[in-house]
Amino acid sequence: MASTLTNLLYHIVVSTKNREPIITAPIRENLYRYIGGIIRGEGGVLLEIGGMPDHVHLVVRFKSEPSVATMIKIIKSKSSKWLNEQPKRPGRFEWQRGYAAFTVSVSQLPNVRAYVRNQEQHHRRKTFQEELREILDKHGVAYEERYLWD
Repeated sequence: MASTLTNLLYHIVVSTKNREPIITAPIRENLYRYIGGIIRGEGGVLLEIGGMPDHVHLVVRFKSEPSVATMIKIIKSKSSKWLNEQPKRPGRFEWQRGYAAFTVSVSQLPNVRAYVRNQEQHHRRKTFQEELREILDKHGVAYEERYLWD
């Protein structure tokens, strides 16, 4: 084949360090827009973003390169740097070291986007920890509880 043709869709979950509830309403929209700009700058597409004060869900389309791990590293480092440079920012903003990433089939994309868009509704019934365990189990991801919450 003369060219590389892909449609690589991912659902990514990142948490603030120690799950601190610091993505508050005054910064949320600007942070989300900034993350979208980072992704576009790297050749990706942000399809949906949503979250709570202690975590963010992204639905994205990435190119085949750089890797998902590299893209997440870029998103986290650039967004935390930007946020820490904002005036009147109380304290230091940091993301948790790890992340969760799952592939999304085109047929399930509308459902995943709706799930991400409705985070506040989901979290009326369950905590972030319950949500992440449920997603990991649904996708058959093996994990050790003690390493999930550093």
